[in-house]
Amino acid sequence: MGADAALPQTGPRTHPPRPGTGAAHSMETFDVAVVGMGALGSAAAYHLARRGAKVVAFEQFELGHVRGASHDTSRIIRTSYGEERYVRLAQSAYRDWAELEAATGERLTTITGGVVFIRTGGPYAASDFARALTATGVPHELLSPAEVHERWPQFAIPEGVETVYTPDSGIAHAARTVATLQLHARVNGADIRDRTRVEAVEPDAEGVVVRTSGGEVRARKVVIAADAWTNELLAPLGAEIPLVVMQEQVSYFAPADAAPYDPARFPVWIWEDDHCFYGFPTYGEPSIKAARDVSENLMTPAERTFVPSPELLDELRGFMGEVIPGSGEVLRTVTCQYALTPDREFVLGPLPAHPEVLVALAAGHGFKFTPAIGRVLAELALDGTTSDDISGFAVPVAAAPPAG
Repeated sequence: MGADAALPQTGPRTHPPRPGTGAAHSMETFDVAVVGMGALGSAAAYHLARRGAKVVAFEQFELGHVRGASHDTSRIIRTSYGEERYVRLAQSAYRDWAELEAATGERLTTITGGVVFIRTGGPYAASDFARALTATGVPHELLSPAEVHERWPQFAIPEGVETVYTPDSGIAHAARTVATLQLHARVNGADIRDRTRVEAVEPDAEGVVVRTSGGEVRARKVVIAADAWTNELLAPLGAEIPLVVMQEQVSYFAPADAAPYDPARFPVWIWEDDHCFYGFPTYGEPSIKAARDVSENLMTPAERTFVPSPELLDELRGFMGEVIPGSGEVLRTVTCQYALTPDREFVLGPLPAHPEVLVALAAGHGFKFTPAIGRVLAELALDGTTSDDISGFAVPVAAAPPAG
């Protein structure tokens, strides 16, 4: 049997009558309702339920769907940021990853070490990374192209590129993480309803009414983790967040010899420049995954094609041929979706005008923080405060219209 063999067994879940179905036409009530069951929403539901809250969570599609940003296999985990506040939150996330693995018996992360390549004179500076990592006590090294080649001859890094190496970087299994959070949220009592679209959240004097395609419920607090669909729920509250939505894509390459790209011999990597790229060692199959970050392939969820861009694939193939010459041919390309906030800052906290409504947006770089963000949301919903400093991630307040 697997690690879940000892989990408590429960019978079919029953619910009070939904509006219009019971004699008293009573509305179901919960401590917290979660909207969106991707990585962040699933983590919030898990932490809320684990703390004993009465939780209902809604997902408009089937669980594990491919319409958002939480599917597929690998995501990079790292502390290597150029801003101290993100490094500190990443350090919290590493502790939360360890606690999640201990609590569930699942191995969700693999440490490989990681490198960030930064062109001298480009839009990013290795000195910012070094400063933030030093201030937070994260072990790291600054490497020259020659030193990179000596350690990892798989890379062909030109002169004029500085490299930040952090030994704590690695991989989180995306789909398995989300499924684990959902399973253990349910084990702890969360009521997860997929294929149920949330049509509106309406704050009132008693909390929030959540109107869904399956009826109405009432909650004291609501967590909106709906990514590209967030503004559909915020707009009626006068709290839209500027979002740029695009279809992204990742490709899997098949090196002629996969052995040099084993996680024990090859790190996760990021190329920071005007156009940014990132990639992985082999992980579950003899292929290496890579992508451009922020491809500007703009489209809304309704316009999403799921068809990879041949132009972006050609660009990536050319980059890989120069930087990882042995990467090989493309096996397949998978699409996902980004919803980017201004300056790609996280949005994490209550709406100023409606503090009973919490919002979580991670701007396409948040999966590594998943268990920490879920915990923070649970703390905010249940305690009104959090043990982490999220002061830089407040929900943007729209400017008031000019007088007259």
